[in-house]
Amino acid sequence: MSARTRQEPRELLEAARTGDRSALARLISLVEQGGDVARDVGRLTFPLAGSAYAAGITGPTGSGKSTLTERLIAQAREEGSEVAILAVDPSSPFSGGAFLGDRVRMQSHATDHGVFIRSMATRGHLGGLALATPEAIRVLDAAGFPWVLVETVGVGQVEIEVAGAADTTLVVVPPGSGDAVQASKAGLLEAADIFVVNKADRPGAAETRRDLEFMLHLSAPDEGWTPPIISTVASTGEGIDDLWTAVASHRDFLAESGLLERRRTARLAEEVRGIVRHRLEDRALDRASGAEFDSLLNDVVDRRLDPYEAAAKLLEG
Repeated sequence: MSARTRQEPRELLEAARTGDRSALARLISLVEQGGDVARDVGRLTFPLAGSAYAAGITGPTGSGKSTLTERLIAQAREEGSEVAILAVDPSSPFSGGAFLGDRVRMQSHATDHGVFIRSMATRGHLGGLALATPEAIRVLDAAGFPWVLVETVGVGQVEIEVAGAADTTLVVVPPGSGDAVQASKAGLLEAADIFVVNKADRPGAAETRRDLEFMLHLSAPDEGWTPPIISTVASTGEGIDDLWTAVASHRDFLAESGLLERRRTARLAEEVRGIVRHRLEDRALDRASGAEFDSLLNDVVDRRLDPYEAAAKLLEG
């Protein structure tokens, strides 16, 4: 790696901290790219991070997350706070980029210098979005943003893990969606700090709220916090004040109870474990090719070794 390449992340970070949005976008691209240069970015930003508050927004497709996010941006800006948004999308099989464009979704804020919007996709990062997202949040944190909103697409395991990189997780549920409630039972119920019944002016909203209340009634409060259920109509702005107040209340609860520090510590521990897992996997897969692997495979095929023994021999190196 050339000296110029090694210096580039530091120069970009210095520019980003003075408000250069192009430099900030480039830093996140380096994080997405992965490899040594992403690790350089991480080493530079980690000591500068720790002040921003991150809110994750997840839920089924069609629940109105992008419109809701746009309203929350406006709420933060009304209070005078700068805000950054990571719109985490599935990877395109053609370009490796995100399917959904950032400014197409939230174009009303595209010219506001106090707002930074970026779409993210898996691309080449070791460990994918689950590891790239906390690094991107730290980049935005180091750049001076007090608020970071992380919006995900869908309710799969990856989306839940990405939302878990945030301090407060909002789960958005559309009305009359039995599948959404089932998804909540499957994993989102545990991930949610706040439930949002969006499009609450549509039929089925009352039933969806009742179903969520019933599910919460059956579950024990998470360390003293019972997720509130906020009804919103993001298209008109109805209920957004209540939602923003709920986010602030959860933030205060975490800070006052000491849970914010403990949660962040737990996330850092899991991030370190995740990096170790993926680096070990990467090294093992490098060895799981060529003559050595073929020899072990022949032993497995001939029943001289079982698959576990063969894997152990690869890992021994």
